[in-house]
Amino acid sequence: MRETVIHVEDFWMRFGDVAVIKGLSFDVYQGEIFGFLGSNGSGKTTTIRALLGIYQPSGGTLSVYGKQFDPGVSAVLGYLPEERGLYKKEKVIDTMAYFGQLKGMTISAARAWSFDYLKRVELLDKANTRLDKLSGGQQQKVQLGVTIMNDPQLLILDEPTKGFDPVNRRLLLSIIEERRQAGATIVMITHQMDEVERLCDRVLLLKDGVARAYGKVSDVQDEFGGTTIKAEISGSLPASQLYRVIFADDAGNVELKPNNAQPEEIIAELVRSGVQVHSFLPSRRSLDSIFVEVYGEAAQGE
Repeated sequence: MRETVIHVEDFWMRFGDVAVIKGLSFDVYQGEIFGFLGSNGSGKTTTIRALLGIYQPSGGTLSVYGKQFDPGVSAVLGYLPEERGLYKKEKVIDTMAYFGQLKGMTISAARAWSFDYLKRVELLDKANTRLDKLSGGQQQKVQLGVTIMNDPQLLILDEPTKGFDPVNRRLLLSIIEERRQAGATIVMITHQMDEVERLCDRVLLLKDGVARAYGKVSDVQDEFGGTTIKAEISGSLPASQLYRVIFADDAGNVELKPNNAQPEEIIAELVRSGVQVHSFLPSRRSLDSIFVEVYGEAAQGE
């Protein structure tokens, strides 16, 4: 049986008379990447802060490696908060070496690790530059390096690729995958559903302090509609009793949910209606469309 790294049971959090978390329960297992998802205000940050001992829960149990969080766990934990926190008046290498020492590394080991990391993320030429002279994306790379530099067994990453261009986003995701391959357990908080589908083993969708869905990615996709049809078309979709439209954009990309109809019936109706069908692929429903259904269109950009 897999070891439980994070255990949350019947967790309640109240601020005054307002309950922001309402009986939340979930587990995160050793070696998995767990997607902790939700729009702003859903309770994700509150849960993480209670898990890390920043907030005192109103009720329930939250534990890391079988016990309530205490500072000693910091040696095996790497936390990347959404609100980044670095000493911006200091040089990059000095900042990284300092945090490495706080994590129990010698200064020589911390500096050596930091130089190797900066080379990998194409920031070696910025090693002696003050952090406040770096771009936001460059500072984020440094922050991630500080988070993973002591090879933590548990990583909690809040929007780790936010604001990255596709090239740097791919680089950061490859580093996250490497940490999993090295045996780390990873909790990812993100609005990028393609990252979740690519990386995560299981997910929890939190809405208004309640778990809206929880389980394997494939099980959540099945729960919200099972098979859908992704297609690329030219022309206007006709109204039909055979399907409902769950996604459509101006480029002709659509996602359809069959209403007890077979895929061949649907494509035949599209063709009869004069729609040009360039691609047509039955597949599980995307997490992106599930996210929109649960939280609404506006939540995607939060």
